[in-house]
Amino acid sequence: MSGRLERRVALVTGGGSGIGAATCRALAKEGAMVAVTDLSPEAALSVADAIQAAGGQAKAFTHDVTSPEDWERVVGEVDAAFGRLDILVNNAGMTTVGNELMSHSLENWRRTLAVNLDGVFYGHRYAGPLILKGGRGGSVINISSIMGKIATPGAAAYCASKGAVLMLTKAAALEWAPLGIRVNSVHPGYVETPLVHNILREVEDGNAVRETLVQQHALGRLAEPAEIANAIVFLASDESSFMTGSEMVVDGGYTAR
Repeated sequence: MSGRLERRVALVTGGGSGIGAATCRALAKEGAMVAVTDLSPEAALSVADAIQAAGGQAKAFTHDVTSPEDWERVVGEVDAAFGRLDILVNNAGMTTVGNELMSHSLENWRRTLAVNLDGVFYGHRYAGPLILKGGRGGSVINISSIMGKIATPGAAAYCASKGAVLMLTKAAALEWAPLGIRVNSVHPGYVETPLVHNILREVEDGNAVRETLVQQHALGRLAEPAEIANAIVFLASDESSFMTGSEMVVDGGYTAR
C-alpha cells in the first residue's frame, strides 16, 4: 500500500479492538508499517493478520502498558522488526462507572491511572528514544477524551487520568519541539466501541442511558471508530506539520453545548 504514511513505522497501543484497531487499519491503508500492541495477544494478532490480508504490513505484540519492562521489550522488538519508529499512538485505556469519591476503592483508582496515565508516560519514556534515533522527527498522538476537558459524576478516576494526559501532551510537545517530534492529543466523544458497550451493560437501564448520550451529541449519534482513526491519521501525517500541543476534539458537538 502507498499513501500519506508510506515507509513510516507506527506503534499503536490497545490496537486489538475499538479505536485502536480502526487506527491500525487506517494507518496501514496510508502505507505505514504498524506494530499492533495489545494486552490480548489474540486480539493483536487478529488485527495484524487482517491488515496483512488486505495488502498492508503489520506485526502483533503482546503488551501490558502499565509495565515498564513490557514497554522496554516491545520497543526493542519493534526496533528489531522495523528498524525505526515514526508514529506512536498511546491509545490503550480503561474506564469504570459509578465510583463515588467517598467509596471509591484505591485499587480501582490506581488501576485506572496506571493504564490511562502511566501507560502514556511510559510510551513517551521508552518509545521516544527510538523515534529520536530515526533522525527525522515523528508524531506522538495521545488519546484522551472529552472527559479530560469536562467532568461527569462517578468517573473521577477516568476524568483525572484523561485530564492529566492532556497536560502531559502539552508538556511533551514543548520539550520535544526542538527535536522535531510533535505531540498532540485527541479527545473523542462517545464511540461505538466494546469499551462503551460494556459501560452501558453495567449501568441500570442501559438503553435509556444510551439514548441520553446520543442526544448530548449535536450530530445525534455516537461516533464510529473509523471517524476517530481518521483524525489520528491526520495528526500522524505531514498535513498536520504545524500542530503540536494541540487538543483535537472529535465529539459530534458534545462539548459545544
